[in-house]
Amino acid sequence: MIDMPDRFPEEQRCSILTFPEDLFYSDTHEWVREKGGGVTIGLTDYAQRQLGDIVHMDVPEVGSEFKKGDSIGVVESVKTVTDIYSPVTGKVTDANIVLRDHPQFVNEDPYGKGWLVKMEIQDREELKGLLSSKTYQGSLATD
Repeated sequence: MIDMPDRFPEEQRCSILTFPEDLFYSDTHEWVREKGGGVTIGLTDYAQRQLGDIVHMDVPEVGSEFKKGDSIGVVESVKTVTDIYSPVTGKVTDANIVLRDHPQFVNEDPYGKGWLVKMEIQDREELKGLLSSKTYQGSLATD
């Protein structure tokens, strides 16, 4: 359940979250935006809401290589510390190092200035194993 003030009915709490339809989603709550020969990866609006106020982000170095399912970083919030998992296999071409000084960007704008890494994807077929916006949203009801 989303940790939000009780003054919002349950239906409104869920409707406040955003799930852009042009993205892919993982069951570990990362989003993937495909563009050109690469992808941008971040944490979903649902994930940042569940974590609460994010106080530290550990993002990988450019040039790091990861397999699908590998931990690519750590996010620390006021509630917990958890790994961030790579939804695809590839090489990091850019990392949002601004998050080291401004981790709150993930809370404020998870699909924009809160992005984590850009990767050159090794196997485009892996994108087919990710979830659509609708499927991802449907999976949240069973969490």
